Amino acid sequence: MARRVVVALLGPVPWTPPGTDPTRWRTVLAEDVVDLLATLNEVETAVAVTPADRWLADAVVWPGTAVHEVAEPTPNAVFAALTGYDQAAVVAADAPDVPGLTLGKLLRPLSSRPVAVAPVEGGGGGLLGVAARLPVPDWLPALDLDRAAPAEVRAAAPHPGDVAVTAGWRRLRGPADLATLDPAVEGWEATRALLSGHPG
Repeated sequence: MARRVVVALLGPVPWTPPGTDPTRWRTVLAEDVVDLLATLNEVETAVAVTPADRWLADAVVWPGTAVHEVAEPTPNAVFAALTGYDQAAVVAADAPDVPGLTLGKLLRPLSSRPVAVAPVEGGGGGLLGVAARLPVPDWLPALDLDRAAPAEVRAAAPHPGDVAVTAGWRRLRGPADLATLDPAVEGWEATRALLSGHPG
């Protein structure tokens, strides 16, 4: 069986709700994504940070969770830091309410294709995550989760069909995204508590 890992990339968070401490906001988003990863089956989980953000990883990881320090907060840097895995997915850490099934769908196409990407829903561009067989193909371009688009990744591939586009999800990058949070959806407890004025 393939050895698979899902890595939360705890990169910069450029937007913070008004009146909210930016450090606390980053922390609760990361905490919810890390908690979600802990519920996934049949995959290992990890987080990746730059050395300057090691404090954030230490604040949110579960005991025994692998922490990978990378020179830059990009999927390519994370893929390069992983050893011993057959498949890996790198996901953004500002999607606290993303369903585990959505992350599972990101890995599923790797049985027949070398790369899969999940777009950001709701506009603004970017990717929720990217998954690849390891080692990653030479043609995979340098990716920025905030700006890359599925079409860009497909254009770099020898054949567009080498890149699967899976189910997308929103990221919390502005007021419009915040308004789409569904209180009925399970999870995102830390983010929910902070937004309701009752941080843990």
